[in-house]
Amino acid sequence: MSPIPASRAVYDETDTPRRRATIRPLVLAGAAAAAVIALVIVLWTRDPWWSAGGLGDAGDLTRTAMVVIRALADVAAVVCVGSLLSAAFLVPAQRSGLVAVDGFAALRTAAVAASVWLVASLAAVVFTVAEGMGVPAGELLLSPRGFAVGLDALEQPKAWLATALVVLVVMLGCQVALSWRTAVGLFLLAVFALLPVAVTGHSASGGSHDVATSSLIYHLVTVTFWVGGLVAVLAVGYRGSRHLVLAVHRFSRLALVCWVVMAVSGVVNALVRISVTDLFDTTYGRLVLVKVLALVVLGAIGHRQRRHSRQALTWRDDRGPLIRLAVVEVLVMCATIGVATALGRTPPPPRADALPSSTELLIGYDLAGPPTLARLVFDWRFDLVYGTAAVALAVGYLLGVRRLRRRGTAWPAWRTVAWLTGCALILVATSSGIGRYAPAVFSAHVVSQLLLAVLAPVLMVLGCPLLMLLRTLKRGSTATPGPREWLTALLRSPAARLLAHPAVTYAVLVAPLYLLYFSGVYSSVAGYHWARLAMNGYFLVAGFLFFWPIIGRDPAPRRLTPPGRLGMMFAVLPAFGFLAVALTNMSTAIAEDFYRSLDLPWLTDFLAEQRLAGTAVWAVGELPLLVLLGVTAAQWARSDDRDAAHDDATRDDELAAYNAMLTEISGPRNKN
Repeated sequence: MSPIPASRAVYDETDTPRRRATIRPLVLAGAAAAAVIALVIVLWTRDPWWSAGGLGDAGDLTRTAMVVIRALADVAAVVCVGSLLSAAFLVPAQRSGLVAVDGFAALRTAAVAASVWLVASLAAVVFTVAEGMGVPAGELLLSPRGFAVGLDALEQPKAWLATALVVLVVMLGCQVALSWRTAVGLFLLAVFALLPVAVTGHSASGGSHDVATSSLIYHLVTVTFWVGGLVAVLAVGYRGSRHLVLAVHRFSRLALVCWVVMAVSGVVNALVRISVTDLFDTTYGRLVLVKVLALVVLGAIGHRQRRHSRQALTWRDDRGPLIRLAVVEVLVMCATIGVATALGRTPPPPRADALPSSTELLIGYDLAGPPTLARLVFDWRFDLVYGTAAVALAVGYLLGVRRLRRRGTAWPAWRTVAWLTGCALILVATSSGIGRYAPAVFSAHVVSQLLLAVLAPVLMVLGCPLLMLLRTLKRGSTATPGPREWLTALLRSPAARLLAHPAVTYAVLVAPLYLLYFSGVYSSVAGYHWARLAMNGYFLVAGFLFFWPIIGRDPAPRRLTPPGRLGMMFAVLPAFGFLAVALTNMSTAIAEDFYRSLDLPWLTDFLAEQRLAGTAVWAVGELPLLVLLGVTAAQWARSDDRDAAHDDATRDDELAAYNAMLTEISGPRNKN
């Protein structure tokens, strides 16, 4: 990787573009290419997805329109996310916190792309309902009641509607956003908008759909970052901005990571659906091979770009090679999006073995038997999302410790042990036998949630991860802030101050526990893998936010006094106690219909499982909180002792100074 000369690493926030060229023709050409390629493949293969499900034919017009709509939505999503990525992280903001010229232009581009994404998503709602019901879209629009029935019964249209609502917020936000922090928030929202459709497609059904859905999330997000980031870099280059060197430097690091993750996740997702022989014998397999070939070509182009084009740009300010090669790469990427769209419209080959069981259809895999101690300890199924996250967090922390040691900076070993133990608990909660049985057994689910909401966050907060990042990340310059400055700005933001408020953290942790289990929400979503992913992530983050100001030594927007910390612990204890009592004494089982549909012969007494879950709340939730309450009280007592000792020492010093002053004053008189 070629270094950037120091003379070219400092930029003026008042820089103006050298020309007003845009990449709009390139984006339009790419969108057209994606739509045409997807349409040609779908019509050529004549292997429509509805034939596999026994649904009616919605007609050629509806099918053709849906292919074009999906391709346009994908391209618009890529441009929107990539533009927001540029505004937030690829180009620098002003010192005041407002976006600079390039960031403002990226926000305007994101607004236009979001509007196209919004229109395509709303159109997809109509056409997916039509396809799902086997009725032409024109006829469906004449029957509002039929449309409402189809929308209520089908998951994909509701996913498109959820995407449209989020994209609407992104579009409106891009129209008015001026600050860097707002750009970061809009970027995160746009990334979230990618997920609803992804987690309700082909990958969300059938056997091993947990692995397929998780790998698809990785694949979709990294593809969007890669393609969208390259489009954003091209936009910076076309405008003649002096920030192009910085944008290319930052994007090249991201692109390599995206390519690796995209390749691995794509292979995993394909192996879930097909065998090696299916690659050559089926339409689905041949389309997978085309995607693999495109990925290899894109990797080769990216390698050449990093080796030659970046050098020409960095040392000679020659933008031509980079822009020409990037244009070719964008067009190949858009063609690949077209292939992916066609792949999503093609049913995977049927399984050669026996039909999957009810358990496998609902949770993605079979269970060997009841959850004995041996199975909970040894029967693992690696969670691609949280298992990978746990390993990555542990490795990243150890790399940070190594960097500190090389600098000669001390870092307490107990912090490292606490962090690694917290990562291990995440791995156990999601990938061990506890995580494997959590979707099918309510008591295992509750234990998994408590490990993620209480024990793992406590240990990770003690690891001081924010302090680690602030000490290991390199400092940026005033004109080009880097990750360290980004983290500092986010910690000082109003959103961080709100999330650190005791009332907010308490409500964020406690209220969803009651809403989830006693309002029917869990009963409605218990059978969805995306819901399990969302619950795990939510409680892990909520637990971290709750314990962060109580026991953490990381920088925080708010600092609680020792009485405040003790009060927070006293407040949360009854909440978990009432939850345990409620689960133990309920006369009806939560999500009984779902657990009964699993058809597990050894799972019949659902109320007994619920009582066991209530006991788990006492053991895994309440007892650790009692221990933590004692630790907090002891810390308060030690703090009072240190303050008293400091006051005594101060008084002694003041008395000694006063006596010395008297001696000095009386000394000359005694001599006289």
